[in-house]
Amino acid sequence: MTRLSPHEFARRWEASSLSERSSYQQHFLDLCDMLGAPKPAEEDPSGDFYTFEKGVEKSGGGKGFADVWRKDCFAIEYKGKHRDLGAAYQQLLQYRESLGNPPLLVVTDMDRFEVHTNFTGTVPTVYRFSNSEIGERENLRVLRAMFEEPYSLRPLRTVESVTEEAAGKFARLADGMRARGVEPRGAARFLNKLLFCLFAEDIRLLQNGLFTKIVERTRREPDRFAAYARDLFAAMRDGGDFLLEDILHFNGGLFEDAEVVALTADELRVLAEAARLDWGAVEPAIFGTLFERSLDPSQRARLGAHYTGREDILAVVEPVLMAPLRREWDGVRERAAKEAEDARSQSGQKARNTLRRAEGGPRAGFGISPGGSPRFGSSIPRAGRGTFFMSRSRNSSTSKKKCRRSRGRSG
Repeated sequence: MTRLSPHEFARRWEASSLSERSSYQQHFLDLCDMLGAPKPAEEDPSGDFYTFEKGVEKSGGGKGFADVWRKDCFAIEYKGKHRDLGAAYQQLLQYRESLGNPPLLVVTDMDRFEVHTNFTGTVPTVYRFSNSEIGERENLRVLRAMFEEPYSLRPLRTVESVTEEAAGKFARLADGMRARGVEPRGAARFLNKLLFCLFAEDIRLLQNGLFTKIVERTRREPDRFAAYARDLFAAMRDGGDFLLEDILHFNGGLFEDAEVVALTADELRVLAEAARLDWGAVEPAIFGTLFERSLDPSQRARLGAHYTGREDILAVVEPVLMAPLRREWDGVRERAAKEAEDARSQSGQKARNTLRRAEGGPRAGFGISPGGSPRFGSSIPRAGRGTFFMSRSRNSSTSKKKCRRSRGRSG
């Protein structure tokens, strides 16, 4: 096996102007040569566990191909030079279930590399480097781990620990507001606005770390923070310009008012610490926890406000939503299979009509017109719908009323 040095590898591929399709396999084979790693055809001639062009079923429907896949190690998606690696990563996310959830998801444009960890229950880590940096000790360690010991890259921090820290910091804000006599509903609403901004920033609905910048730059000036936050909330309510950034319109009612609750300098310091956390790793159920925590205990029973955790939601959703849908789907498939079997013994127009019924069975069974959307919930008990909607729309007064009614019926 001819070994390429990292310098030779980088020089070869920095000079290349070949397209993705014509070069990605050679790029990967050169990477194997540089690392002394086995190549797909050498290790797995049948392509069962290590191959180029692995066929997949996309999580959102349809078929695709992973450029390189090694079972229980990695999946790699290539793009042409200077293309969007974020789009390549989103593509891999659609493939990962079909690929058995490999521990590492790698994207590259043959110049830049991103190695994303994909371990359940942990905070994702991304290792980024370019060809010019590929010879550095840490980057070579990451590349070798892809082949030899991918689990050595498992992050130490869990989703639960990050969520717990975030909840703890926001609980301190809630406690401070309660001690100052802030009205419970107003406190809950304001905290949820802050939380929403942090989640929105993480998925780039708020661009360029906008909310974190506001918090960091005004953390010693509470009045200034309040003014900026009020203007940001108004921009999110209406859409428009704020601090030279285009702000989307956010519907749903959370920002129907731009009211803020005054925070102290100490509370702004806590908020700044919270903003530095990885909000992509924070469990969204924190919204409900804070809604309950920020209410005065004496108010909770009167308001009928109680947070339903994920486990409780799933305990209701599985038997009243998913199980009936699965039974209905099994029945639809059985009927369609019978129609298809009948068509095999028929001929001419009669066979075509039977096949048409077989193909249309799944759509008709779920109330889907051509190009339309499926119906859900028509046969779901009200208690199930109320609990589910509460978990999805914490700020909707309608959903809270549904949940209160459903609890009354279910005892």
